[in-house]
Amino acid sequence: MQKHDRMIASPLSQANGWLILDKPRGIGSTAAVARVRRIFAASKAGHGGTLDPLATGILPIALNEATKTVSNVMHGSKTYCFTVAWGAETSTDDLEGALTSQSDVRPSEEAIRAALPAFIGRIAQVPPAFSAVKIAGERAYARARGGEDISLPPRMVEVYALRLLGCGVHEATFELDCGKGTYVRSLARDMGRRLNCGGHVVSLRRLRTGPFGESDMISLAKLEEFSHNEPGRKAILKFLRPLRTALDDIPALALGEAEAWRLRQGQPVAVRAAGAHPEQGTVLVLSGETPVALAAVKDGVLRSKRVFNL
Repeated sequence: MQKHDRMIASPLSQANGWLILDKPRGIGSTAAVARVRRIFAASKAGHGGTLDPLATGILPIALNEATKTVSNVMHGSKTYCFTVAWGAETSTDDLEGALTSQSDVRPSEEAIRAALPAFIGRIAQVPPAFSAVKIAGERAYARARGGEDISLPPRMVEVYALRLLGCGVHEATFELDCGKGTYVRSLARDMGRRLNCGGHVVSLRRLRTGPFGESDMISLAKLEEFSHNEPGRKAILKFLRPLRTALDDIPALALGEAEAWRLRQGQPVAVRAAGAHPEQGTVLVLSGETPVALAAVKDGVLRSKRVFNL
């Protein structure tokens, strides 16, 4: 029997949950997901928020039935640690791009601290030209790579906190708490412009995504090392976070087995326990400790939105 066949037969292929990868530098999110999916022999896999090849850190990867909860993680807040080099802008707003402008100006620590409040709160931000934002159905980065001059409209993003961790003459390091859709590269570019010196990201690490933090992570190297033998593959399962972890901020509602079965079949279910659920909105339906579905509550009636085959 070949090694690949043994892996498919292992318990990993039946895993339903989140693997929190510490993505290494130099590999894109899509490639990282593909390598994890191959290790687990998963029928489906997805991730909870793209990281550029330059970036490292938390890349939550959903396996099998957990892919139905990806949007919940992608909408969650995130924390980053990043370093900005002053004195230059690039086409990609990071180290990978071509130099587009230079300056001899270097900001003082006092000037940097004074500039931070302008980037906290609900702010307008123009995404980088090299980004996954779609223009007439095509990714902006695809057009930019083709030599097209890209001009994207600003959009509103939420920055909860922006802290200066340290600075030298030529660069500064920050920690950022932000909402969905915030581009760290745009933030670095805009800070550089406000400080009249230009700036671009030279290192970036994601520390948290939604409910997942650094303590949940496993490196790709360790994951691939463990996958080479059966005891190691069993050990990998300890790093798998339950599907339900991605739904911790959604109210839970318990049903009996008969009602849970009806909901799985797409039938509406009346909610009997007054006050045990929101009158309107989405709930996580459980049967015992097993997630059954994400369901919409309206006028005391449950209707399934996403059913989990667990």
